[in-house]
Amino acid sequence: MNYHITASSLSNADAQLHIKQSNIDFGTTPTTANQLPNPAELFLGSFAACMLKNVERFSKMMKFTYSKAELKVDATWLEKPPRMDAIHYELIVYSTEEDINVRLLQKNIEKFGTIYNTVKLACAISGTIETAVQV
Repeated sequence: MNYHITASSLSNADAQLHIKQSNIDFGTTPTTANQLPNPAELFLGSFAACMLKNVERFSKMMKFTYSKAELKVDATWLEKPPRMDAIHYELIVYSTEEDINVRLLQKNIEKFGTIYNTVKLACAISGTIETAVQV
Protein backbone atom coordinates (compact mmCIF):
# COMPACT_ATOMS: atom_id res chain seq x y z
CA MET A 1 0.00 0.00 0.00
CA ASN A 2 1.23 3.48 -0.81
CA TYR A 3 0.05 6.84 0.47
CA HIS A 4 0.10 10.23 -1.19
CA ILE A 5 -0.63 13.73 0.04
CA THR A 6 0.24 17.20 -1.14
CA ALA A 7 0.82 20.38 0.82
CA SER A 8 1.15 24.04 -0.08
CA SER A 9 1.97 27.36 1.51
CA LEU A 10 2.42 30.98 0.58
CA SER A 11 5.24 33.16 1.81
CA ASN A 12 4.35 34.87 5.13
CA ALA A 13 1.10 32.89 5.30
CA ASP A 14 -0.05 29.57 6.71
CA ALA A 15 -0.21 26.27 4.91
CA GLN A 16 -2.56 23.45 3.95
CA LEU A 17 -2.38 19.72 3.65
CA HIS A 18 -4.39 18.33 0.74
CA ILE A 19 -5.48 14.80 1.55
CA LYS A 20 -8.13 13.13 -0.61
CA GLN A 21 -11.10 15.50 -0.46
CA SER A 22 -9.90 17.31 2.66
CA ASN A 23 -7.86 20.43 3.16
CA ILE A 24 -6.32 20.81 6.59
CA ASP A 25 -4.98 24.22 7.55
CA PHE A 26 -1.90 24.39 9.75
CA GLY A 27 0.19 27.16 11.16
CA THR A 28 3.60 28.16 9.91
CA THR A 29 3.62 31.75 11.13
CA PRO A 30 3.66 33.30 14.63
CA THR A 31 0.39 35.09 13.83
CA THR A 32 -1.68 31.90 14.00
CA ALA A 33 0.35 29.98 16.59
CA ASN A 34 -2.61 29.94 18.99
CA GLN A 35 -5.30 29.18 16.39
CA LEU A 36 -3.98 26.56 13.97
CA PRO A 37 -2.23 23.26 14.68
CA ASN A 38 1.51 23.27 14.25
CA PRO A 39 3.44 20.40 12.63
CA ALA A 40 4.13 18.73 16.01
CA GLU A 41 0.42 18.76 16.85
CA LEU A 42 -0.41 17.32 13.43
CA PHE A 43 2.12 14.57 14.11
CA LEU A 44 0.40 13.77 17.41
CA GLY A 45 -2.95 13.98 15.62
CA SER A 46 -1.79 11.32 13.19
CA PHE A 47 -0.74 9.13 16.12
CA ALA A 48 -4.18 9.62 17.72
CA ALA A 49 -5.99 8.94 14.44
CA CYS A 50 -4.11 5.66 14.10
CA MET A 51 -5.13 4.57 17.58
CA LEU A 52 -8.79 5.52 17.12
CA LYS A 53 -8.96 3.82 13.72
CA ASN A 54 -7.66 0.67 15.39
CA VAL A 55 -10.23 0.87 18.19
CA GLU A 56 -12.87 0.74 15.44
CA ARG A 57 -11.05 -2.04 13.59
CA PHE A 58 -10.50 -4.22 16.65
CA SER A 59 -14.00 -3.66 18.02
CA LYS A 60 -15.20 -5.72 15.04
CA MET A 61 -12.50 -8.38 15.40
CA MET A 62 -12.87 -8.64 19.18
CA LYS A 63 -16.66 -8.45 18.93
CA PHE A 64 -17.39 -5.56 21.27
CA THR A 65 -19.47 -2.45 20.76
CA TYR A 66 -18.67 1.03 21.95
CA SER A 67 -20.44 4.36 21.76
CA LYS A 68 -17.33 6.54 21.70
CA ALA A 69 -13.62 6.59 22.41
CA GLU A 70 -11.71 9.51 23.87
CA LEU A 71 -7.97 9.83 23.61
CA LYS A 72 -5.58 12.24 25.30
CA VAL A 73 -2.04 12.42 23.97
CA ASP A 74 0.82 14.28 25.64
CA ALA A 75 4.36 14.51 24.29
CA THR A 76 7.72 15.63 25.57
CA TRP A 77 9.77 17.63 23.09
CA LEU A 78 13.55 17.89 23.23
CA GLU A 79 15.33 20.88 21.79
CA LYS A 80 18.72 19.45 20.75
CA PRO A 81 18.22 17.85 18.35
CA PRO A 82 14.58 18.92 18.01
CA ARG A 83 12.45 15.81 18.36
CA MET A 84 9.71 14.09 20.29
CA ASP A 85 11.28 12.17 23.16
CA ALA A 86 8.26 10.54 24.75
CA ILE A 87 4.55 10.17 24.09
CA HIS A 88 1.97 9.24 26.70
CA TYR A 89 -1.66 8.45 25.93
CA GLU A 90 -4.84 7.79 27.87
CA LEU A 91 -7.60 6.06 25.94
CA ILE A 92 -11.11 5.62 27.33
CA VAL A 93 -13.53 3.36 25.48
CA TYR A 94 -17.17 3.95 26.40
CA SER A 95 -19.40 0.91 26.15
CA THR A 96 -22.34 -0.82 27.76
CA GLU A 97 -20.20 -3.95 27.83
CA GLU A 98 -18.17 -4.46 30.99
CA ASP A 99 -15.97 -7.32 29.81
CA ILE A 100 -13.92 -5.72 27.02
CA ASN A 101 -10.45 -7.22 27.04
CA VAL A 102 -8.48 -3.97 27.22
CA ARG A 103 -5.15 -5.79 27.51
CA LEU A 104 -5.78 -7.51 24.18
CA LEU A 105 -7.03 -4.26 22.63
CA GLN A 106 -3.86 -2.46 23.75
CA LYS A 107 -1.66 -5.31 22.51
CA ASN A 108 -3.39 -5.22 19.11
CA ILE A 109 -3.09 -1.44 18.80
CA GLU A 110 0.59 -1.59 19.73
CA LYS A 111 1.31 -4.49 17.38
CA PHE A 112 -0.73 -3.51 14.31
CA GLY A 113 -0.90 0.30 14.35
CA THR A 114 1.04 1.65 11.37
CA ILE A 115 1.70 5.10 12.83
CA TYR A 116 2.13 3.67 16.32
CA ASN A 117 4.86 1.30 15.13
CA THR A 118 6.57 4.00 13.08
CA VAL A 119 6.64 6.40 16.03
CA LYS A 120 7.85 3.83 18.56
CA LEU A 121 11.05 3.45 16.54
CA ALA A 122 11.85 7.10 17.27
CA CYS A 123 10.59 7.73 20.80
CA ALA A 124 9.21 6.07 23.91
CA ILE A 125 5.46 5.46 24.03
CA SER A 126 3.49 4.67 27.17
CA GLY A 127 -0.18 4.69 27.89
CA THR A 128 -3.30 3.22 29.35
CA ILE A 129 -6.59 1.99 28.01
CA GLU A 130 -9.67 1.95 30.22
CA THR A 131 -13.32 1.29 29.71
CA ALA A 132 -16.15 3.36 31.08
CA VAL A 133 -19.70 2.12 31.27
CA GLN A 134 -21.98 4.13 29.01
CA VAL A 135 -25.67 3.75 29.78
